[in-house]
Amino acid sequence: MKVVNLKQAILQAWKERWSDYQWAVNMKKFFPKGATWDILNLAEALLEQAMIGPSPNPLILSYLKYAISSQFDDFSRDLCVQALLDIMDMFCDRLSCHGKAEECIGLCRALLSALHWLLRCTAASAERLREGLEAGTPAAGEKQLAMCLQRLEKTLSSTKNRALLHIAKLEEASSWTAIEHCLLKLGEILANLSNHQLRSQAEQCGTLIRSIPTMLSVHSEQLHKTGFPTVHAVVLLEGTMNLTGETQPLVEQLMMVKRMQHIPTPLFVLEIWKACFVGLIESPEGTGELKWTAFTFLKIPQVLVKLKKYSHGDKDFTEDVNTAFEFLLKLTPLLDKADQRCNCDCTNFLLQECSKQGLLSEASMNNLMAKRKADREHAPQLKSDENANIQPNPGLILRAEPTVTNILKTMDADHSKSPEGLLGVLGHMLSGKSLDLLLAAAAATGKLKSFARKFINLNEFTTHRSEESTKAASVRALLFDISFLMLCHVAQTYGSEVILSESNTGGEVFFFETWMQTCMPEEGKILNPDHPCFRPDSTKVESLVALLNNSSEIKLVQMKWHEACLNISAAILEILNAWENGVLAFESIQKITDNIKGKVCSLAVCAVAWLVAHVRMLGLDEREKSLQMIRQLAGPLYSENTLQFYNERVVIMSSILEHMCADVLQQTATQIKFPSTGMDTMPYWNLLPPKRPIKEVLTDIFAKVLEKGWVDSRSIHIFDTLLHMGGVYWFCNNLIKELLKETRKEYTLRAVELLYSIFCLDMQQVTLVLLGHILPGLLTDSSKWHSLMDPPGTALAKLAVWCALSSYSSHKGQASSRQKKRHREDIEDYISLFPLDDMQPSKLMRLLSSNEEDANILSSPTDRSMSSSLSASQLHTVNMRDPLNRVLANLFLLISSILGSRTAGPHTQFVQWFMEECVDCLEQGSRGSILQFMPFTTVSELVKVSAMSSPKVVLAITDLSLPLGRQVAAKAIAAL
Repeated sequence: MKVVNLKQAILQAWKERWSDYQWAVNMKKFFPKGATWDILNLAEALLEQAMIGPSPNPLILSYLKYAISSQFDDFSRDLCVQALLDIMDMFCDRLSCHGKAEECIGLCRALLSALHWLLRCTAASAERLREGLEAGTPAAGEKQLAMCLQRLEKTLSSTKNRALLHIAKLEEASSWTAIEHCLLKLGEILANLSNHQLRSQAEQCGTLIRSIPTMLSVHSEQLHKTGFPTVHAVVLLEGTMNLTGETQPLVEQLMMVKRMQHIPTPLFVLEIWKACFVGLIESPEGTGELKWTAFTFLKIPQVLVKLKKYSHGDKDFTEDVNTAFEFLLKLTPLLDKADQRCNCDCTNFLLQECSKQGLLSEASMNNLMAKRKADREHAPQLKSDENANIQPNPGLILRAEPTVTNILKTMDADHSKSPEGLLGVLGHMLSGKSLDLLLAAAAATGKLKSFARKFINLNEFTTHRSEESTKAASVRALLFDISFLMLCHVAQTYGSEVILSESNTGGEVFFFETWMQTCMPEEGKILNPDHPCFRPDSTKVESLVALLNNSSEIKLVQMKWHEACLNISAAILEILNAWENGVLAFESIQKITDNIKGKVCSLAVCAVAWLVAHVRMLGLDEREKSLQMIRQLAGPLYSENTLQFYNERVVIMSSILEHMCADVLQQTATQIKFPSTGMDTMPYWNLLPPKRPIKEVLTDIFAKVLEKGWVDSRSIHIFDTLLHMGGVYWFCNNLIKELLKETRKEYTLRAVELLYSIFCLDMQQVTLVLLGHILPGLLTDSSKWHSLMDPPGTALAKLAVWCALSSYSSHKGQASSRQKKRHREDIEDYISLFPLDDMQPSKLMRLLSSNEEDANILSSPTDRSMSSSLSASQLHTVNMRDPLNRVLANLFLLISSILGSRTAGPHTQFVQWFMEECVDCLEQGSRGSILQFMPFTTVSELVKVSAMSSPKVVLAITDLSLPLGRQVAAKAIAAL
């Protein structure tokens, strides 16, 4: 066939669908060697033919691309290069494509090739200019370099082009590597260029190219705020309720808040310190104060060490910590009040601890110490003599930490070799506030579980007896008693999971663990006094009753203390029945109770544990004798004939009994006076005002917190109690109603920050309720749409995203001990609420789509119309039996249907705010974020909303790790 002209050749190629390589071969055949492509106007002809239809013809464009990349590598031909640069000028800032997804991806790749060519051209021009300068003829090279840089700048200044290049980079990593090499080469050539204007223009282009891979991770930090109530409340919550928790979940939660609220590091660290000082000042005397001291001086420095790893560059972080302390020193009244409470220079201790952990340089530490010392000179009340003899808690806590390690080593030794030596160590631990100091230090440094495990082993050791002398028997009784009391005290102060969490699965279950699980009263645990665990061997019970009733005192030799503890409940029942039926007189009861508590306080603890369960089951007129028996057991025995460390053991026993009886005494409106022991009374107990509806209490306390602008420890405990009482739905629903009532913009934002921190009491369950019940209810009921107007609507969208992100990032980990106590929602409930077909991954979410698609969608998603519910989460095969995943998938389907519906209103606006907040909070490349549950089809609907029609938004909301995600993004961006 004879081809008359170029136009005919192009049409022939298009009809026969030549590949770009075939095209080049055939063109060489058709046109004689003498003709140059410049004379034939090849580029113009190809462009003209490619742009005839409504969308560009990708095949003909590929010929142009091939021609450029194969023909025009000879950058010495100025006119050819300039002609091409002129062509680029026509389209480089006006690229668009309304074709199929593959064509849009093709456009991305073509743009990447064009950028590569342009960079090579620029490098060649710069090289020629350098050679020209050396030869004394700079003009030619300078003009071409200026033209190249102008096109580069024009191409790269468009965010849309940079977004398309971002997608192309992920599609063709090797081409991007070539571009990076070109950039390095260009930088070397231009380094010695005397023309400053061209050099700065080239540097600017280089910066734009380097910014393409990270174009989503740039967030401006909040510089107009200095207070961050969420950080404050998260730290307060952790210090008040979760001292034993691991540091990693706290670090991740704090980093999540920092990211979501864009908080600068110095202000972030400052807020953590502020919360610690407020916690110290507010903490109730006794154990509460020691817990806070340990949290501030031992745990938070460890948290900051982990936060340092998240920050880029150690030097920067130490500088930020130094800046935070500089800010902190300006808060003189706060520091003075803390110093007064702790009777020492708290800042000094803190600075030393931070310096020890490598968070501050020595020079910074000394400088800050000197400043604080000068400030303290002006506070006369800090230098009074009356407290001079009291040792400050921070110093004691810091000294207790190495002691904990030493005690753990001592406890590892063989107990049978020197039980007296071990008893001496334990006796020393019991004196004064030593036990609580050591427990607080162990809790703050993550050693409490190990501590408890050692005491469980010791307690178990004392249950195995051999031939023994009277002295050995009394040592064994004391070791059993002290270990039992300590473990009860640990369980009540720090939660029973500290003791039970590391139980040997499959191995033998130790006595104390069995007793604690079945017999020990705890908050939220109702015991059945008729349970078989309280009804052991009847012959042993009879002999124990006889022993208690007849003996003047219990014999210690060969005594099986653990059996006595298990049998005491049934023995007490026998004794009570005898008393009620007049068989025993009150004097006999006194003798029996004296025998119970006379040698080993553990027996009294076990007896009262059963009595507490028993009293709950009795009518009002039947309780008197049981309560009287508790009173008898609660007081110490005034006798000479008691075992060693009796007074110290009674102090701990009274504290344990007070905690055990608190619930039942409140329910029966009874008072029992426990001996004043000098130990911590029960802080935060019985906080709710009587005879007031809990909804009123909730709205009142939230209004106070909102007015004040931060959550204090007492309020946290009230919220926690209300959450227990009302349940998650009631709690969340009523607080969201309060948020939606707020119309002042600054108050709604403050409310979101505070609500997020309050919801941290049980974030997983609150999120399920908020996203699975409350939001769908508001979005689908047109009578409630008015409540989603700005500002409360914006605030709710922000809160929903924060909760979703926090729960999703942490739900793969374990629930905290605090949350484990609550009723967990049954997974089946969520499966029935959100019925998604689990049979095939491709059909997971077909609630809003037709049923014609099949599993082929996954293999070739662009061959047919995409399922309206197909999302990245299915391609990542996320477990859809997980309630949170289910709820998120359901919510994004609802969002998709709202965007696709013909009715617009506040609910549509709410969806826009929700998506904007998602984009604002997400890090770049966060594969597996909550947006993976959004159907791919939502992207094209979203860009129709004017506020969301930006290339950066499209990149942020699509999962670019998936080929399908990149196609969807390219199609949406190319059409903008």
